[in-house]
Parts: sequence; structure tokens; C-alpha cells
Amino acid sequence: MKTSYQKGVFAEKLACVYLTFKGYRILKTRYKTKFGEIDIVARKGKMIAFIEVKQRVTEKDGAEAISAQSQKRITNAAKQFISQNSKYVGFAFRFDALLFIPPIFVRHLDNAWSVSSY
Repeated sequence: MKTSYQKGVFAEKLACVYLTFKGYRILKTRYKTKFGEIDIVARKGKMIAFIEVKQRVTEKDGAEAISAQSQKRITNAAKQFISQNSKYVGFAFRFDALLFIPPIFVRHLDNAWSVSSY
């Protein structure tokens, strides 16, 4: 039986495959900063998506697992990513969620939350 950590890593790998098929280019996975970690940083055209991946029993459980504290952590990590990658100046940025509900349901929430400014 897999641990929750192993399930999470597997869900993130599936998310990368899913996003690639949707036309995203994966820039970073498990991007770590002093603020926390972003599961996936991906690019599609002139847009950078900071993506949180959750695997839960229901879609509602997955969405609720991304707390306000998690959103703040990811937002701060995204600010650091932006400041360290000046080549993305002029790009749009957004925060997405990818929810996996076994056995095969995937829900991609574009703009799962927003931030007033960077």
C-alpha cells in the first residue's frame, strides 16, 4: 500500500502528463522555496501557471484541501519564482488546481484563486 506521500508524488507525475497533453510545457516540479513548495510550474504560450495538485476521494475534498494558508504559501513561492526568472516579465500568471479523484477523474481548475497584485 502506498503512503500519502507516494500517492501525492504519483498524482503530480500524472498531472505533468495531463498538462503536457493539454499543451503546457512543464518548467519546474516540486519547486521549493523558503516559503514552501509549488507542485508544478508550467507555461502555455505567454502564461505561467502555478499549479497545486490534490488527490482526494471527492472533488469537493480536493478543492477544500487548498486552504487560504496553502494559497498564501504558494503565492509567496510564486513571487520568488517570478523574481528569479526575469525572462517571464510580461507574461500572465495564474494559480490553478488539478484535482485527481480515483480511479480516473481529473478536474483542472483554471484560476482556482487570484491575487490582487505581484
